[in-house]
Amino acid sequence: MTTAALQTVLTVPERFRGPVGVANGGWIAGTMAEALNGCRSAVEVTLHAPTPLETELRLEHVANSVSLSDGDKLLVEAIPVAEDLEGPGFVPFNDAARAEAGFVGLQVHPFAECFACGLREPGDGLRIFPGPVEGTDLVAAGWRVPFTVAGEDGVPASIVGAVLDCITGWAHFGPGESALLGRLAVQIHRPVQPGGRYSVVARPTGRDGRKMYGQSAIYEADGTLVAAARATWIAPR
Repeated sequence: MTTAALQTVLTVPERFRGPVGVANGGWIAGTMAEALNGCRSAVEVTLHAPTPLETELRLEHVANSVSLSDGDKLLVEAIPVAEDLEGPGFVPFNDAARAEAGFVGLQVHPFAECFACGLREPGDGLRIFPGPVEGTDLVAAGWRVPFTVAGEDGVPASIVGAVLDCITGWAHFGPGESALLGRLAVQIHRPVQPGGRYSVVARPTGRDGRKMYGQSAIYEADGTLVAAARATWIAPR
């Protein structure tokens, strides 16, 4: 007996780019998590290849997985994971906002057009600029949620995924360094409110050759965990 696949079409708007010409990995991860289980539990998303923009892609549900393909080319795959993702540690909003002054991307940015961490106009990009938190191994930024990212049902999982994504890379990167997201596990515990103020925090959790690992979270002002992620980045050869 075979399980029938449910197929839909996904097109990533140019606005949600990461590196030039391809989709932001976190945006894709959040989209896939929402498609798989409505973000009711943790989802692990593996990026096999860059996702093109403004292209009709095939989103396919089979059993307990979701895949995204461009023709016969597999781009992304999502599966549920039976665990609760932990945050790296709470940083109060004012401290997180002050840390932004140390964001190394302000010196030189490998992906200046990135929707999440790029140097784009306020309201267009998210402008998540994580900098080091003094006396810790954390990086943090204050996120003032623009109303321009909210839909009829509030802030979608795709936006939450984008916020959780890049900061895990910046937990590792020095000036001029970069890598590409390979895998992101995402878990969303509660809604993000348009116009709200949140702390976005990450820490590096290890490195193995070209692979870099990190964890990130979004926190409310009182330290309540809103969403968490675990990331694997792959540095260029």
